[in-house]
Amino acid sequence: MAKKVTVQSFQKELTTFIKKEVAKKYSKSFQQRIVTAFNKIRREMLAEFRNHPITVEIKNGPFAENSSGTLGGYGNLFSFIGFDEGTDPTENIEGLLSLTRIEYNREAKDGFIMTIYMPTKEEIFKDTPMPWAKGRSWAEGIERGISGFGQYLNTENIATYEDRIGSGQGVQANSVIRGGKFKNTSYISALIKKYLKRFQQINNSVVVSGIL
Repeated sequence: MAKKVTVQSFQKELTTFIKKEVAKKYSKSFQQRIVTAFNKIRREMLAEFRNHPITVEIKNGPFAENSSGTLGGYGNLFSFIGFDEGTDPTENIEGLLSLTRIEYNREAKDGFIMTIYMPTKEEIFKDTPMPWAKGRSWAEGIERGISGFGQYLNTENIATYEDRIGSGQGVQANSVIRGGKFKNTSYISALIKKYLKRFQQINNSVVVSGIL
């Protein structure tokens, strides 16, 4: 038996249909705004990392100036830490930050929920080993301190490559040859904290620490 259609039932079904269509359109528009906001913050995060004084100095290699001030203007971070010449240790960090992503999660009363995944500082520290101590992180060392500055000798003026080790610019003397110490500097932890908070401010999104 066919369902009897009345003016009242037709109006009810029409109203329900219109509400669903409006909700779909609103949801799509809202989703686009969330994704746009996410992409903007993600670009700013990567730009801030690339322009950080620590990143810039290390990227400039073994002949850089100590523009970050971590070594009191003597030598540079690249040779002090002992990176291999021709490498860019900051690429690992940028690669992890680049994995920050946004995904559809689930339906919600007013549309949907989006989930944002971003790396933790622990994931970054794990992927930034010291060249001479694989169980330690150079990125964490920037924040907490790196020993050996008193014995660090920048060998820029040594004529032959055979007299150099590591990056070709830095050696560790057998005894203390200068005063002062490494200056701890805010780096990855502050960056992650700042942008975790900014991502959390995007409406209808859940931020998850960890990219794996």
